[in-house]
Amino acid sequence: MQTAPVEILRTPDDRFAALQAEGPDGFRYEPHYVEIPVDESTGGQQLRMAYVEEGPAHGPVVLLLHGEPTWSYLYRSMLPVLAARGLRAVALDLIGFGRSDKPARTDDHSYARHVEWVRAAVVDALDLREVTLVCQDWGGLIGLRLAMENPDRFAAIVAANTGLPTGDHPMPDIWWAFRTAVETAPTLDVGRLVASGCKRGLSDAARAAYDAPFPDESFKAGPRAMPLILPTAPDDPATEPNRAAWQRLSTWDKPFLVAFSDSDPITGPMAPVLTRAVPTAANRPQPVVANAGHFLQEDAGEELAVTVADFLAREVPN
Repeated sequence: MQTAPVEILRTPDDRFAALQAEGPDGFRYEPHYVEIPVDESTGGQQLRMAYVEEGPAHGPVVLLLHGEPTWSYLYRSMLPVLAARGLRAVALDLIGFGRSDKPARTDDHSYARHVEWVRAAVVDALDLREVTLVCQDWGGLIGLRLAMENPDRFAAIVAANTGLPTGDHPMPDIWWAFRTAVETAPTLDVGRLVASGCKRGLSDAARAAYDAPFPDESFKAGPRAMPLILPTAPDDPATEPNRAAWQRLSTWDKPFLVAFSDSDPITGPMAPVLTRAVPTAANRPQPVVANAGHFLQEDAGEELAVTVADFLAREVPN
């Protein structure tokens, strides 16, 4: 039985006009778009997913996946550093975020759909190969699943302030407080949420850039949905696929870097878990980004980019 059509919102381009400014808070990258299906049950509906890229067109691909509630703007200080090292850096906007289309109901978002939306963009539309995944927050929840389910597409992984919950272990109290705040806030202040996850502060212009994709509350179903679709119990629909991904991670034989910050109370405990679980990460030093919070790309983006480029030069030679 065909489900009801998904109501799709699209942020007007003029919301991003201020990002053409010069300086560290500008984001002058030309957006590109791919069309991907909502899913097989919705009668061929298409979603427009946005991405930006920098670097040589035929350089090794670095796929940058953001999380909640950010967008590709988060990687603005990393893109030029990676490009200068000869890498093709591609930063997607998840569906519901940035310049990508925004399903209007929280029920339109599910973990499985988000994994499939990114797969459709990366594999079907862009046909990216020999990819190095750089993932943070929900970028890891989605990206690690994607890599483990499509290992032939990926050459290396950098996990930064992220994890892969199955619902088998309790989430920390600070996460539940975050979920409640996002779910119940009459007005979801996206810029403030990002600022609260930064150790070194966030400028007013950057806060405005994180608010730009959301003209009003009707556009914020994606940010509101993400905490609700994270698996928190063993009977969650995402539990078994995530357990399967952990099993594949336990036999991963390609380069894997755990590059967490030193000041993330939510995902910080996942760093040693990933380091122990992945054979190519175990028993080798893993970098710690100092004086950086949950959004380490904001606090130390250039440093993280250098870490990624050095890792690839050492572990994935051209």
